[in-house]
Amino acid sequence: MVVVILVLLLALILGGAGFAVHVLWWVALAVLALWLLGFLFRAGEGVGGGRRRWYRW
Repeated sequence: MVVVILVLLLALILGGAGFAVHVLWWVALAVLALWLLGFLFRAGEGVGGGRRRWYRW
């Protein structure tokens, strides 16, 4: 009985981790898309003024 409970608990933990990793992949893709859009819009600004930087430090 203990083995069955341990196997079910392990399946629950791994299933939850798999779901969390899946959600994190979607979040990472959304952040990448926003970063690329920011990169493209910043690259088009200020063609005549100083250095063109794609980052904000």
